[in-house]
Amino acid sequence: MQKKSNNRKSVYSGMKYLFFIALTFLMYSSCDEIDSEIPDVWVGLNIDLGLWNDLTVPGNSAYFANAGFGGVIVYCEIEGSYYAFDATCTNEINPSCRVENEGVIGKCTCCESEFIFIGGTPTKGPAAAPLKQYKTSLSGNILRVYN
Repeated sequence: MQKKSNNRKSVYSGMKYLFFIALTFLMYSSCDEIDSEIPDVWVGLNIDLGLWNDLTVPGNSAYFANAGFGGVIVYCEIEGSYYAFDATCTNEINPSCRVENEGVIGKCTCCESEFIFIGGTPTKGPAAAPLKQYKTSLSGNILRVYN
């Protein structure tokens, strides 16, 4: 009788161990970030804020067609702090379906997904991934957008 009880304990212990491994695997596999499928293209944009004075006003944004995959949107969060994103919608991934900037919000011309320019996060529509973000640096009056 003792032997049968020990077998049950070892089976039960093995099942607990297997359950723990499966639970750990599920937790780590669900933590992946949603990556953008927008192609990597070289970006090296220098913006003279003396010529683009609207970009010095917090809450304003501007579109630059000849940069990035589908153009680049630059957003002024606060004086001296900027975000830059590719204007290609992460749901459509087509340069003709671009995100149009309206201050702090951008809206896709094709699927009508909306993104907030503080972080590029989708707030409405079918898009799940955030906008592809580029780096920015400010030196004097020149805002540099690059990757």
